[in-house]
Amino acid sequence: MDIYKYAMQMEKDGESYYRELTEKIGNLGLKRILTMLADAEVIHYNILLKMKKNEKIGMTDTPILADVKNIFIKMKEEKEITGINISQVELYKKAQQIEEKSQNFYLDKAGEVEDLLQKEIFLKIAEEEKKHFFILESVIDFVSRPQRWLENAEWYHLDEY
Repeated sequence: MDIYKYAMQMEKDGESYYRELTEKIGNLGLKRILTMLADAEVIHYNILLKMKKNEKIGMTDTPILADVKNIFIKMKEEKEITGINISQVELYKKAQQIEEKSQNFYLDKAGEVEDLLQKEIFLKIAEEEKKHFFILESVIDFVSRPQRWLENAEWYHLDEY
């Protein structure tokens, strides 16, 4: 099995799923969050493509948690809870399962590769997928109880770690 081809397809599937979700929801804040997650999957895809081609690569931490936190803060300030549908929670849970599967895949591959740079990149992507999982957890909480969530929001769970 070509791990790069498999991983690249996983990232492409993740991107497609997030883009499909943006079409199904009406809340602009959630659309921005899902678009950021889709864009992050594109970044991972491009990194993997470079790895496959043995090109020079580098991966920096993305500010996605801070960006998502800012979106939620803005939603709270504007009391923006329109376009939220509790029936979509299962869609977000499925996305969360995809992120968890991806994280485990990258952790496994990091343990298998001998090249230290590749190992480091796989570990960083795994960490990114973990962040995506927690973002989706916040989205699930928000969609499940938007008004209460915004009123009582504690942003510690979205801080960089």
